[in-house]
Amino acid sequence: MDGVELLDRLGRLRRAQVGAVRVPHKPLLLLWLFGRLATVGSSEARYADAEQPVSELINRFGPSVRHATARHRAAMPFVHLERELWDLRDGAGGLLGPQLPERGRLLLDLGATGRLHSHVEQLLLAPGMLIAAARLLLDRHFTPVLAPLICDVVGLDLGAVAQPEVLVPAGRVRRRRSAAFAEQVLRMYAYCCAACGFDGRVGTVPVGVEAAHVRWHSQHGPDDVTNGLALCSLHHTLFDLGVLGLTPAREVKVSELYVAGSPAGQAVYALAGRPLASPRPGGPVIDASHIAWHDRQVFRRPAA
Repeated sequence: MDGVELLDRLGRLRRAQVGAVRVPHKPLLLLWLFGRLATVGSSEARYADAEQPVSELINRFGPSVRHATARHRAAMPFVHLERELWDLRDGAGGLLGPQLPERGRLLLDLGATGRLHSHVEQLLLAPGMLIAAARLLLDRHFTPVLAPLICDVVGLDLGAVAQPEVLVPAGRVRRRRSAAFAEQVLRMYAYCCAACGFDGRVGTVPVGVEAAHVRWHSQHGPDDVTNGLALCSLHHTLFDLGVLGLTPAREVKVSELYVAGSPAGQAVYALAGRPLASPRPGGPVIDASHIAWHDRQVFRRPAA
């Protein structure tokens, strides 16, 4: 396996689902391991050390769950990460296979320890490769607003190293974003945040208003105005984090998990029930199927 083949393998991680809900547990575990590799030079991690930070990473950047297993969500990727990449052993050094039940208590009792194979680590430590691999996973499984937030948590600096010349394996073309999407969406909403009305400018140049995908581009969301929404930078971030959502009637809703003490933070509560600004006359509204996707896959709900 060389660097291009490794990127190809990372790009083919199975897009796991539970029912119709995405399960980005493997890419988040890998990004956490990349952070360890960048920090200490090794990806080796005991499950006992990984359970809390990886579960919190999944809870923060993956879909909400309604039950207590939120504390043990790291068990699934720890067990099922592809063995081409991952070596998992018990406390005595015995191999643990992917048929192992994905139970956190069992992994703790076994003293489970995982590590990316040494040849995988060596490829990732080549100049630019770790950042290239992280960018690939972020682009394929998340949305650009979340990329720096995830990297801050795992300890990666995407701007630290230039990317290698060759990143995409032959025959595998990354789905490109439309260069026209942002301008079309912003023009449709008159360069104003559809949630709060913010329309700041420096001279005649709009600032702080961005085009958001309702269904993420990485999750097959189209670069089309029926999947776009103009939002200020703050509300774009909150929308992609699932703090804000949309009702079928295209009104804003605020997650019950959101809390704030300051007047500025509490201003988000006032968005609940507010109708989105309408697009320019004759413009299409957001497609209901994209709203339903965001509600199911991104909007955050409290555990039952």
